Amino acid sequence: MKSCFRIVVPAILAAFLFPIATIAQAAYPDKPVRVLVVFPPGGSNDVTARIVFNTVGKQMGKRFTIENRGGAAGSLGAAVVVERPADGYTVMVQSTTHIANAFMYKGKLPYDTLKDFTGVTPMARQVGMLVTTPALPVKSIKDLIVLAKKRPGALNASTAGLGSFVHMNLEIFMDLSNTKMTLVHYRGGGPSKIAVMSGESQVTIQTIGSAFKLIKAGRLRALGVTSKERSPKFPNIPAISEVVPGMVFTAWVGAFVRSGTPDAIVKQLNLALKKALSDPKTKKLLTDVTLDPMYMTPSQFDARLKSDYAKYEKLMKKVGVIK
Repeated sequence: MKSCFRIVVPAILAAFLFPIATIAQAAYPDKPVRVLVVFPPGGSNDVTARIVFNTVGKQMGKRFTIENRGGAAGSLGAAVVVERPADGYTVMVQSTTHIANAFMYKGKLPYDTLKDFTGVTPMARQVGMLVTTPALPVKSIKDLIVLAKKRPGALNASTAGLGSFVHMNLEIFMDLSNTKMTLVHYRGGGPSKIAVMSGESQVTIQTIGSAFKLIKAGRLRALGVTSKERSPKFPNIPAISEVVPGMVFTAWVGAFVRSGTPDAIVKQLNLALKKALSDPKTKKLLTDVTLDPMYMTPSQFDARLKSDYAKYEKLMKKVGVIK
């Protein structure tokens, strides 16, 4: 009888407490959610966060407060997030740079890139555009490849810094096109664009969003995009892979929470973001600034993160960032 009592009472308590836990999680969020963008205001991470979480807040009738905490390619902000409770009330917005940082700051980060964060979903895709100075006598990807092969190392290709999205794209392009250009690493995307406009460098690959106005103004010449398909904003500009098979390399801006955050909360946040990203007005706001709305389930995003990690590790070894 006593043994039966020991079994029945815990079972009754569990049955009683389970609905309470479920209700508590279902009420999420019952206070403002802090959305920490780990880059300064104005960039693609910041723009994506403000567009998407503004919609999430309106749809849920809750407050999602945007805060910027830039520095060290987003690793300073990530260090703040990893110290917060795993309760879903601090959401990190970070890009593919999150993966690159694991290698750029290897042994120096106060967190494990894959183990200490749970990816909720990517929210936007960033596509690169191969551009040149208008003064360079090339009008197509083929022209550039011919010139680069004719004059190995003579062309300067500017990057946004060692290990950056721009750098990785240029390395892949040179490898797959069997060309050699001299890479010049600048401190950020802005200086790398200015270098090409001034003629200090002749070639770069920038995100479409950051190069859009300069291409329209004729200050940069667009040759090709790094996505598998052409960009709706530039339908006459080919995908580089049309000329250089396999040349596909895009980035994302995603939402993360601390690992250990209850699955029910991760799922609620994921579904809230899915709904926001499906909103026609939100989609238009993103595409107007050349950001492609992007959604995945947490498990799909986890697989993408691991795949990107392996891809970056291989690239970082190739370019000498790590051994």
